[in-house]
Amino acid sequence: MKILNVLIVSAALLFGSIASAQQQNLASLTIEQAVAKSRQFPAVSASEEQVNAASAGLRLARTNYLPTINAVGQINRATRNNVFGLLLPQTVIPNMSGPVLGTNDGKTVWGSAAGILVSWEPFDFGRRRALVRSAEATRQRTQRSAERTRFEIETETAAAFLTVVASEQTVRAAQSAVDRANVLVRSVKALVDAKLRAGADLSRADTELDASQTQLLQARESADVAKTSLAEFTGMDLKKLVIAPGRLLDALSGASGAPPDLTGNPSAKEQIAVVEESRARVAVLQHSYRPTFALEGAAYGRGSGALTNGSTLGGWNGLAPNYFNAGVGFTVNFALLNLPSIRAQKAQEEAVGRSAAATYRQVLAGLQQQRNAAQATLQQARRIAGVMPKEVQDARTGFTQANAQYKAGLTNIVAVAEAQRLLAQAEIDDSLAKLAVWRAWLQAQIVDGDISPFLKEASR
Repeated sequence: MKILNVLIVSAALLFGSIASAQQQNLASLTIEQAVAKSRQFPAVSASEEQVNAASAGLRLARTNYLPTINAVGQINRATRNNVFGLLLPQTVIPNMSGPVLGTNDGKTVWGSAAGILVSWEPFDFGRRRALVRSAEATRQRTQRSAERTRFEIETETAAAFLTVVASEQTVRAAQSAVDRANVLVRSVKALVDAKLRAGADLSRADTELDASQTQLLQARESADVAKTSLAEFTGMDLKKLVIAPGRLLDALSGASGAPPDLTGNPSAKEQIAVVEESRARVAVLQHSYRPTFALEGAAYGRGSGALTNGSTLGGWNGLAPNYFNAGVGFTVNFALLNLPSIRAQKAQEEAVGRSAAATYRQVLAGLQQQRNAAQATLQQARRIAGVMPKEVQDARTGFTQANAQYKAGLTNIVAVAEAQRLLAQAEIDDSLAKLAVWRAWLQAQIVDGDISPFLKEASR
């Protein structure tokens, strides 16, 4: 007996620990937590990496202020025959220095060279500053794009969460309908068995039960599909996804306020950043038609086994530099015929900027239209949610009365079935009406560009 008691206690402890572990794995997920998890969505990470790339581009633009230092070293073994005459610029024939010997000698000598060139642009008429500002504008635009992407993922996650809540409420209402249908079937069966009702009534009650069970299966299917979308955004295992509705099942009150400045919406911010980026590129082109100045200093050494009198040095002579030079200078370059090309590029970029500005105005107009629609939807959803409790109560009273009248023989099974369907639909409509108010408010918050008030209210 004692051994049996020990086994029972051990089994209870084991199952208790398993249940506790399962409960820990199935911890409820609030809407705030779901939105926070969505920030790890791949699209968000990809946009953040674009910001990192633009930041690196800004650092690259700033390096234009630094001098360039180039070093070179080489050794060669070649013939030393030099030719008098013109050679057009090309990249195939190596350069040759030294006097023309007038002979064609096939002997080779060692040659070497080593040098360093420092070059710096002392003034640039504002072009480097324009390049830096252009890079800054690009970084700002990618930053705004990342914010818009993050905001869209967060809002889609919040909407998916609402859909899951709505689908679960539909499942609960459908389950209640099944339970009532089961009670009705048992009640009708008792009356049929007592010869108080015809067998057709039981068939009709069974039909209503089958229909309610089908509706329950469809509701569960919709709930599973909704959870799949939420699991995608949050990165959670679908089997472990359990949500905590918070206040989403309560009536929403006080969700209003003065219309905000729609320029704060992430989409509007992104588009104005596109406009500023185009303007920055135009500024770069405005500073492109100009001469370039380079302050240069060089030091180098050359080695050669060839002598100017036509003789050569043997051995390793020329393998290391044996003649050295140094110098400083100032170089000016001006591409005179680049002006038509720069003007065409500028005209093209200005057209792009005007298009971006027009798109910005269109975005603002679209946001205003969306806000008006969201406010209208919110007001209508509030009205519908306000009348739903009475509809549910009326439907419940009607079902109770129809059931009582059927048992008393004052009505038929069709009236009971109809009252039961009306009650099931009213319960579903009531839960969805409350959520419709929250969803309409969420849409208004999306247009405003900030859903934090919605998340705070829903999780309170």
